[in-house]
Amino acid sequence: MTQSNPFPTRPLEAAPLLKWALIGALVGLFLISLFLTGANNPNPAWGKFWMIKPLVMVPSAGAAGGVFFYLVNPAHFESTWKKLFAYAACLIVFVIGLWIGTVLGLNGTYWN
Repeated sequence: MTQSNPFPTRPLEAAPLLKWALIGALVGLFLISLFLTGANNPNPAWGKFWMIKPLVMVPSAGAAGGVFFYLVNPAHFESTWKKLFAYAACLIVFVIGLWIGTVLGLNGTYWN
């Protein structure tokens, strides 16, 4: 008797993984750039290069969300309900990841 694997594995492909990570990073970079353009008179106590931290943290969080989307890959689900649930889960994880990356990136500057 052979046992079937209910969770089949698939190989990780570098090109689509990097594509989704880059898409997530670009979304994060775009959103934090919009937010940071409103900083006309930053506090001098923040330092000269205070924008570097959020410009690194938020795109990194977006890239992690893109990798999560690639790993879940909702297009592989057969049922419409499973696809919708997978897309919703990916969106929720992406938004929460961007929020956490934004909080960590802006900690010590905008959010003391």
